[in-house]
Amino acid sequence: MKHHLYNPGFSFVINPEEFNKNTERELLQYCLGATMYMPGTKDFAEKIINRRMPGLTTMVMCFEDACPEEDVEAAEENVHSMLERIFDAVADGEMDAGNIPLIFCRIRNIEQFKHFAKGLTKKQVQILTGINFPKFNTENGGEYLRYLKELNELYGERLYGMPIIEDASVAYRETRIKELIGIKAILDSYKDIVLQVRVGATDFSSCFGVRRGVDYSIYDILTVRECLSDIINIIGRQNQYIISGPVWEYFRASKQMMFKELPKHDLEDCLLKRIPIVNNEVDGLLREVILDKANGFVGRTVIHPTHIKYVNALQAVTLEEYEDACQILGCQTGGVIKGSGANKMNEIRPHTNWAQKTYMRARAFGVVENASSYMKLFSVTDDGL
Repeated sequence: MKHHLYNPGFSFVINPEEFNKNTERELLQYCLGATMYMPGTKDFAEKIINRRMPGLTTMVMCFEDACPEEDVEAAEENVHSMLERIFDAVADGEMDAGNIPLIFCRIRNIEQFKHFAKGLTKKQVQILTGINFPKFNTENGGEYLRYLKELNELYGERLYGMPIIEDASVAYRETRIKELIGIKAILDSYKDIVLQVRVGATDFSSCFGVRRGVDYSIYDILTVRECLSDIINIIGRQNQYIISGPVWEYFRASKQMMFKELPKHDLEDCLLKRIPIVNNEVDGLLREVILDKANGFVGRTVIHPTHIKYVNALQAVTLEEYEDACQILGCQTGGVIKGSGANKMNEIRPHTNWAQKTYMRARAFGVVENASSYMKLFSVTDDGL
């Protein structure tokens, strides 16, 4: 499995690497990209086996927000059955194990997590990548990860945890810093099984009775921006944990591009100057992903399949960025060097963390010629979803 299979004809400077749930954590944490949330009640086994979703690399079967409480038991049975069906398809040669997307389950609480886990079999665990923990905080976080570690020991497999920081104790300023420091301590105790940290901007917005419109970025919502800033500051410093961006709520059902030929302007220039590219909904998503990258987020949660190609395309690294990153990581003496393109300085020590993150993102999503390549990468009329 690798990224951008929705556009197989695209020519990369350096191709993205293949990955699966058993890829080393150092790289895998960068590979999730657009992580698609799906109702736990729907069976996606045949679509996965028949590769009818070529752009999908990471999916979350949701038992929480996307699943009514009365349907949770049926959703658990559906996911167990789906995992079993995929395992059998691999065992029977019906599909290649390398084509299985990263599959996670978003549980509701510790009790429901344990109930779901009791129904898992050894075969199902081999297909499942991990568990998403909603409203992860200092009260429930330790219990979630402790039980996940017990499951790993029971099955002899690696299941990852993905905490979602979206609790009111982080939203509110008077409790935020203490809570984040406590969450960080819990994560550090189980670092080898924490794959990514996710953030819930919709929940944060709810605490203040606000909702960003299609013409605004989440970074324009002051109270939420402060939450995201402190999460990056405490959890994401020194690249200790990879943090993904929050969901964008707007979409249009049509998968057709709105222009007949690619714009001649730079992508970021278009977006920041509000020059239309696709449509209001997609342009808003692209604008927010650019700001995600500027602030240190990698990938993001998505709730509509048409978002996948846009999010993943923008995770690719330009050749100039890649050459700068390699130059910085290859220098052992420190100091300052003229960067690729002769248009910037590369200061070795201050830019090392950026270079490490950029290099790993290049491995996961590939290297493209320049910023105009992003539009060529996502400008396909049918992404197979």
